[in-house]
Amino acid sequence: MSILHVITGLGTGGAERALFSTLEGGLSRSIPCHVLSLTDKGTYGDRIEALGVPVHALHMKRGLPTAAVISGLRRVIREVRPDILQGWMYHGNLAASLGRFMAPGFPSLAWNVRHSLYGMDGEKTMTRYVIRAGALLSGRPDVILYNSETSRRQHEAFGFSAKRGLVIPNGFDLNRLSPSPERGIAIRKELEIPLDAIVIGHVGRLHPLKDHPRFLRAAVRLIQEESQDIHVVMSGLGVGYDTASLASTIPAGLIARFHLLGERRDVPDLMCAMNVFCQSSWSEAFPNVLGEAMAAGVPCVATDVGDSGPVVGDTGVVVPPSDDEALFCGLRQLLGKSVLERQMLGEAARSRVAACYGREAVVAGYVKLYKELAGRKPHSASGA
Repeated sequence: MSILHVITGLGTGGAERALFSTLEGGLSRSIPCHVLSLTDKGTYGDRIEALGVPVHALHMKRGLPTAAVISGLRRVIREVRPDILQGWMYHGNLAASLGRFMAPGFPSLAWNVRHSLYGMDGEKTMTRYVIRAGALLSGRPDVILYNSETSRRQHEAFGFSAKRGLVIPNGFDLNRLSPSPERGIAIRKELEIPLDAIVIGHVGRLHPLKDHPRFLRAAVRLIQEESQDIHVVMSGLGVGYDTASLASTIPAGLIARFHLLGERRDVPDLMCAMNVFCQSSWSEAFPNVLGEAMAAGVPCVATDVGDSGPVVGDTGVVVPPSDDEALFCGLRQLLGKSVLERQMLGEAARSRVAACYGREAVVAGYVKLYKELAGRKPHSASGA
């Protein structure tokens, strides 16, 4: 049995991180895998290849695929001869569907949807077409994976096949993501943050759905109204002082309290320096950073989008999305707790991730599914 994972790209993002984590967590040792990126090798390509998994890149540009891209897809599929084609994200799912007709033996087909669908207004024009095409073609894959129950319900309400849906949540490596006062102290020293300061963290690429400005407004207000020494650490692609929409939100007199670090590879270390983590998005399915912060023992304030509420449970604070006052009050609620109370919440959060979202169990779920697909005759080329 062999699997070809077809993904839109391998840059910084939740789906890319989930694919890498699943491969690293044992999938690549259990089943021979290849990865095909429609664009380039991005951030994760080299890391995936270091696992012994071949990575192919088609260097597709924005827009419709060219003849060269389709030819490249066909070449890779003919070379790999997969028993299973696994798409990741909307574009990757459609590419995997196309590839199925190019592959010898008509392999099994799985889609992996990594997105919530609260509406189409926030989507790019081309993405809207791709989502609609996905709904029309959703009877063709043998299974449609989602990483949250919310995402599954939303997509099935939009027209995705309800017969094919299956939820496998994100999984987290509890060994890599663990509390470490030593690493936290090292980060604070690097950033010149006092060891006794309160650090609020935020991690996410710069994108409207992550709602960085709303988080910054809440953080600024907290610093202005609270007597505690509060610092803010933010990391993510595009998150820097050279981004006008972010820099303009921070008053000049408070610049020293904000640490906008851009993209970092040491996010687990950054989380060890945080006292509180905030996920401020107005749209998510299952945000990886939320599970990572919880696994690191950091209590979280999260907006009630996707499965964030069920993930956090009673280990943190869940607030409505797109609500300045609610986000501010949620953060103030955690800051108002004692050091011991926050520590106890952080321990409960880590225990919750270990019990519900451990990577070993998630990888086992993928392996079980792939073995079932390999032993199953595809339902048909027509989606019957």
